[in-house]
Amino acid sequence: MESINAKYVSQKISKTRWRPVSYSSLQQPEIFATGSWDNEDNKISFWSIGNHEIAGVEDGFEGDPQLLCEHKHDGDVLDLQFLDQDRIVTASSTGGVTIFRHHQNSQTISASQHWERAHRYPCDTAPCTGVVCSSPEIVTVGEDGRIVVFRADKEGVIRVIENADSSTIHSVTYLRTTEILTVNSIGQLKLWDFRQQGNSPSQILSLSGDRVPLHCVDRHPNQQHIVATGGQDGMLSVWDVRQGNTPFSLMEAHSAEMWEVHFHPTNPDHLFSCSEDGSLLHWETSSHSDMPSFLQGGRNSSMISRSAMAPAGGSAWFSADASKGRVETSHMLPSQTLSVNSLDILGQYLVCGTDGEAIFVNRQVPV
Repeated sequence: MESINAKYVSQKISKTRWRPVSYSSLQQPEIFATGSWDNEDNKISFWSIGNHEIAGVEDGFEGDPQLLCEHKHDGDVLDLQFLDQDRIVTASSTGGVTIFRHHQNSQTISASQHWERAHRYPCDTAPCTGVVCSSPEIVTVGEDGRIVVFRADKEGVIRVIENADSSTIHSVTYLRTTEILTVNSIGQLKLWDFRQQGNSPSQILSLSGDRVPLHCVDRHPNQQHIVATGGQDGMLSVWDVRQGNTPFSLMEAHSAEMWEVHFHPTNPDHLFSCSEDGSLLHWETSSHSDMPSFLQGGRNSSMISRSAMAPAGGSAWFSADASKGRVETSHMLPSQTLSVNSLDILGQYLVCGTDGEAIFVNRQVPV
């Protein structure tokens, strides 16, 4: 694990996110943001893993994340997403949603927009649990079961789906520009089409049997109908939202809650998950065949005709290998006991944050 840098930061880290890079310029990820929770004063921070032009740095410290700037955050940071290269959106336990701007010339942070009590109960605030951005649009979900749509260039709220859920919505992702997917505390996935005016989901999928709360969801970067979810039982579920209303595959992953799951953005045969049990897993579906994984049959052979145009490697999660459990998993962190709350992966660079008040950066993820 030589390629891992650990930085102890004296605050519990709830969220970690790489700043987006421009693929055209082949940049390496260099800056990431973190949010904290359960501390006396919570904050959002920007860090760099660049070389900082420090002369004579020995191997020991080279690559250690360096704090660039930080800003107080009202409440726990329950989610964090970059809107663009300079702006980041936070979801707060107070129910508020804030856009912060990172001024890279002066290395300062300012709050550029704030929606107070975006999520609320009739007589109290409700935590805002998740946010997803497609600039300038911002969509948030909360413990109050509401879905709220904002625009970064408008002050008011654009749209509210009042009773989107009778339970807590834990996470949200875009499927397409007009469609989102939410997961809730009774094991359901709901698709919402913003072209429709009503307050009803266009589709509901669910785990059969026990209504295990789902905590996280991520969409396959090339094939919008494939999503992965994780929940309270630590299981990894992969779904095809076009086929059936139950997951295509369920895989034993963690021994406690799975807090986040992420497909690799450019190599989605790789997937990463982190958990309350202190582990961070790297999942790889290896197709032991010269045939592209998306053309392989298996339990779901109707995928062949539909996916023939898909990018190579797109549906390895639905190949015979994945459903038979031929998925390789490896542990990405030294053994530890406290929760790994968040992770992000970009290129070969992985960052994660823990309740052990540590940030780990790995620059050589084998993808």
